[in-house]
Amino acid sequence: MALYSEKVMDHFRNPRNVGVIEDANGIGEVGNAKCGDIMKMYLKIEDDIIKDVKFETFGCGSAIASSSMATELIKGKPVADAMKLTNEAVAEALDGLPDYKMHCSVLAEEAIKNALDDYHKRCEEQQ
Repeated sequence: MALYSEKVMDHFRNPRNVGVIEDANGIGEVGNAKCGDIMKMYLKIEDDIIKDVKFETFGCGSAIASSSMATELIKGKPVADAMKLTNEAVAEALDGLPDYKMHCSVLAEEAIKNALDDYHKRCEEQQ
Protein backbone atom coordinates (compact mmCIF):
# COMPACT_ATOMS: atom_id res chain seq x y z
CA MET A 1 0.00 0.00 0.00
CA ALA A 2 1.24 3.46 -0.84
CA LEU A 3 2.10 5.75 2.05
CA TYR A 4 0.18 8.66 0.52
CA SER A 5 -2.98 8.75 -1.56
CA GLU A 6 -2.99 9.99 -5.13
CA LYS A 7 -4.86 13.11 -3.95
CA VAL A 8 -2.14 13.90 -1.41
CA MET A 9 0.51 13.48 -4.08
CA ASP A 10 -1.46 15.61 -6.56
CA HIS A 11 -1.93 18.48 -4.08
CA PHE A 12 1.74 18.23 -3.09
CA ARG A 13 3.01 18.24 -6.68
CA ASN A 14 0.40 20.73 -7.96
CA PRO A 15 -0.71 22.81 -5.00
CA ARG A 16 -3.70 25.06 -5.53
CA ASN A 17 -4.00 28.66 -4.33
CA VAL A 18 -0.32 29.20 -3.49
CA GLY A 19 0.77 32.77 -2.88
CA VAL A 20 -0.05 35.98 -1.09
CA ILE A 21 -3.12 38.20 -1.23
CA GLU A 22 -1.69 41.71 -0.82
CA ASP A 23 -5.01 43.23 0.28
CA ALA A 24 -6.14 40.28 2.40
CA ASN A 25 -8.64 41.14 5.08
CA GLY A 26 -7.87 38.03 7.12
CA ILE A 27 -4.44 36.51 7.76
CA GLY A 28 -3.64 33.51 9.94
CA GLU A 29 -0.30 31.93 10.70
CA VAL A 30 0.47 28.78 12.67
CA GLY A 31 3.47 26.59 13.24
CA ASN A 32 4.48 23.35 14.85
CA ALA A 33 7.80 23.59 16.64
CA LYS A 34 8.09 19.80 16.85
CA CYS A 35 8.01 19.18 13.08
CA GLY A 36 8.99 22.65 11.84
CA ASP A 37 5.93 23.19 9.62
CA ILE A 38 4.69 26.78 9.22
CA MET A 39 1.47 27.76 7.42
CA LYS A 40 0.17 31.19 6.55
CA MET A 41 -3.34 31.67 5.12
CA TYR A 42 -4.62 34.80 3.40
CA LEU A 43 -8.35 35.46 2.95
CA LYS A 44 -10.18 37.99 0.82
CA ILE A 45 -13.74 38.12 2.10
CA GLU A 46 -16.53 40.16 0.51
CA ASP A 47 -20.20 40.08 1.53
CA ASP A 48 -19.42 37.27 3.99
CA ILE A 49 -18.10 35.03 1.17
CA ILE A 50 -14.50 33.86 0.82
CA LYS A 51 -13.78 35.28 -2.62
CA ASP A 52 -10.12 34.29 -2.60
CA VAL A 53 -7.75 32.32 -0.41
CA LYS A 54 -4.03 31.76 -0.76
CA PHE A 55 -1.40 30.07 1.37
CA GLU A 56 2.31 29.89 1.98
CA THR A 57 3.55 26.72 3.65
CA PHE A 58 7.01 25.74 4.72
CA GLY A 59 6.88 22.06 5.51
CA CYS A 60 6.56 18.50 4.35
CA GLY A 61 4.42 17.17 1.52
CA SER A 62 1.51 16.45 3.85
CA ALA A 63 1.57 20.04 5.12
CA ILE A 64 1.55 21.43 1.59
CA ALA A 65 -1.21 19.03 0.49
CA SER A 66 -3.30 19.85 3.59
CA SER A 67 -2.94 23.59 2.97
CA SER A 68 -3.88 23.21 -0.67
CA MET A 69 -6.91 21.03 0.01
CA ALA A 70 -8.12 23.26 2.85
CA THR A 71 -8.11 26.29 0.56
CA GLU A 72 -10.08 24.37 -2.05
CA LEU A 73 -12.67 23.38 0.57
CA ILE A 74 -13.40 26.97 1.67
CA LYS A 75 -12.97 29.02 -1.51
CA GLY A 76 -16.28 30.55 -2.58
CA LYS A 77 -17.97 29.47 0.65
CA PRO A 78 -19.66 31.60 3.33
CA VAL A 79 -17.53 32.48 6.35
CA ALA A 80 -19.87 30.43 8.59
CA ASP A 81 -19.14 27.30 6.53
CA ALA A 82 -15.40 27.90 6.63
CA MET A 83 -15.55 28.19 10.43
CA LYS A 84 -16.89 24.63 10.54
CA LEU A 85 -13.95 23.16 8.59
CA THR A 86 -12.26 20.39 10.55
CA ASN A 87 -8.93 18.72 10.14
CA GLU A 88 -10.82 15.45 9.67
CA ALA A 89 -12.63 16.95 6.66
CA VAL A 90 -9.29 18.03 5.17
CA ALA A 91 -7.77 14.57 5.68
CA GLU A 92 -10.88 12.86 4.30
CA ALA A 93 -10.85 15.08 1.20
CA LEU A 94 -7.25 13.96 0.66
CA ASP A 95 -8.35 10.30 0.91
CA GLY A 96 -6.55 10.04 4.24
CA LEU A 97 -3.22 10.87 5.82
CA PRO A 98 -0.95 8.58 7.81
CA ASP A 99 -1.67 8.91 11.55
CA TYR A 100 1.70 10.51 12.21
CA LYS A 101 0.90 13.21 9.60
CA MET A 102 -2.58 14.14 10.86
CA HIS A 103 -1.05 17.16 12.63
CA CYS A 104 -0.63 18.71 9.16
CA SER A 105 -4.39 18.77 8.65
CA VAL A 106 -4.76 20.25 12.15
CA LEU A 107 -2.39 23.07 11.18
CA ALA A 108 -4.46 23.79 8.05
CA GLU A 109 -7.65 23.99 10.13
CA GLU A 110 -5.97 26.25 12.69
CA ALA A 111 -4.47 28.56 10.06
CA ILE A 112 -7.87 29.08 8.45
CA LYS A 113 -9.57 29.67 11.80
CA ASN A 114 -6.85 32.15 12.79
CA ALA A 115 -7.34 34.00 9.49
CA LEU A 116 -11.11 34.09 10.09
CA ASP A 117 -10.53 35.37 13.64
CA ASP A 118 -8.27 38.07 12.21
CA TYR A 119 -10.99 39.01 9.71
CA HIS A 120 -13.58 39.33 12.49
CA LYS A 121 -11.21 41.49 14.58
CA ARG A 122 -10.60 43.79 11.62
CA CYS A 123 -14.37 44.10 11.06
CA GLU A 124 -14.90 45.04 14.72
CA GLU A 125 -12.17 47.68 14.53
CA GLN A 126 -13.87 49.30 11.53
CA GLN A 127 -17.15 49.75 13.39
